[in-house]
Amino acid sequence: MRESYITILMYITFVLVNGVIMLALSHFFGPRRQGRGKFDPYECGVPIRDEAHKRFPVKFYLIATLFILFDIETVFLIPWSVTYKQAGVTGFLYLLVFLAVLTSGFIYLWRRGALEWD
Repeated sequence: MRESYITILMYITFVLVNGVIMLALSHFFGPRRQGRGKFDPYECGVPIRDEAHKRFPVKFYLIATLFILFDIETVFLIPWSVTYKQAGVTGFLYLLVFLAVLTSGFIYLWRRGALEWD
């Protein structure tokens, strides 16, 4: 039993040591040119106008919560629908509790206006 753990420990050690060596090599042998064009935009050619750290509106977070809500619902409902016969009454009651929690989250987002598009 210990042999399998020793193999995993050796693999983790190899990965960590390899990562540290790669970072050290790139730090010591990498280019260090400080030029005028180093901080110019290169992705789209548009000059930077605003700060990179802007505040997002609350609506963004509400839509993200809505996405997570439906994503989690799908992740849990698909396996339940495949094994609903084996789950029995207890599994069905657990599903109802799960759906009640999701419905309360959906109602919260609905009242906060996450479903209304401007």
